[in-house]
Amino acid sequence: MLEKDRTLFGTKILNLKTQEIGLLICLWENKFADKIIDFATCVDINGKRYNIELDNIRGFEDDFEK
Repeated sequence: MLEKDRTLFGTKILNLKTQEIGLLICLWENKFADKIIDFATCVDINGKRYNIELDNIRGFEDDFEK
């Protein structure tokens, strides 16, 4: 069974592939043949959900909120 970690739900992220801001929904492990890769499920600014390797996103802070 696939376990999803939702402790970071709602965290703002920066997609390093597209340079777009989004929100993190959950983290999970994608088990390929002999390797486990950490993935995240995120939502983009248009509300579209997508899965991405954890290495391709990072936390994001707005300077405007400070």
